[in-house]
Amino acid sequence: MDDLEQIRIGNPDGEAVLLLQGAQLLTWQPEGEAPVIWLSDRARYVKGKSVRGGIPICWPWFGPHASEPSYPAHGIARNLDWELVESHESGAKLRLIPQSPFWPHTSMVECRFTVGKALEVELVTHNTGSEPFELGCALHTYFSVSDATDVEVLGLDNTSYIDKVEGGRKIQDGPVRISGEVDRVYVGTDSDCILVDPGLNRKIRIEKQGSRSTVVWNPGAEKAEKFGDMGSHLGMLCIETGNAADDVVTVQPGQSHRLWARYSVEKLGKNALRSPPKGLYVL
Repeated sequence: MDDLEQIRIGNPDGEAVLLLQGAQLLTWQPEGEAPVIWLSDRARYVKGKSVRGGIPICWPWFGPHASEPSYPAHGIARNLDWELVESHESGAKLRLIPQSPFWPHTSMVECRFTVGKALEVELVTHNTGSEPFELGCALHTYFSVSDATDVEVLGLDNTSYIDKVEGGRKIQDGPVRISGEVDRVYVGTDSDCILVDPGLNRKIRIEKQGSRSTVVWNPGAEKAEKFGDMGSHLGMLCIETGNAADDVVTVQPGQSHRLWARYSVEKLGKNALRSPPKGLYVL
């Protein structure tokens, strides 16, 4: 990790660690709470590759490139070096821009973080050229959970999704629960989600704007072991805020697109039940 510059953010409300490579937030822990963002204990810190965990940024496309299979999956943002250009309130608010964005369209992208009792992440894309372009993007957020098979995700009931494990399109029926490998792109949804975790006696609220897709991902035991840098898949669940598949957006010349997410934690309470089955330091 010594070759990858990181920023530690600390204030009375919470703390976080951010890599300048990829503008990738690695950890976030509100004061008095267990860690909310998951980081693999087998994570590898390699120049030009995203770290397993945290919040990798997918930009300016999600998944494989539509026409160039040799291009990196999920875009170029997470492999670029970013520059801290603004910091306020003892490092609680930060703004970063990539040092050398490269793709065929004239544009500018910036990422903003607000760290405290809640965490806000904002990815803003500006079309500074004379032609419109299509944009796919996502905040590939890894949440720390007590046991992925014992949590549920609320807010996606009755939503259409692309099932990338079993194939085809389906409709979500009730809460999302994990029993094996899950890779789903929920489309046409601007709803907030809630990750209910009885084992940690908490729920994580995921609010969003500028997003019509929610991705739920857990690789399952077999695929997690093949990754090599993940370890147990049971301690994490990805719930990604973005625009993918049907929901890529068109950014017109002179216009901007703002993708925003806010994460906050609430206690479940002793009698809570699950849904029925049916300071800034640069190191």
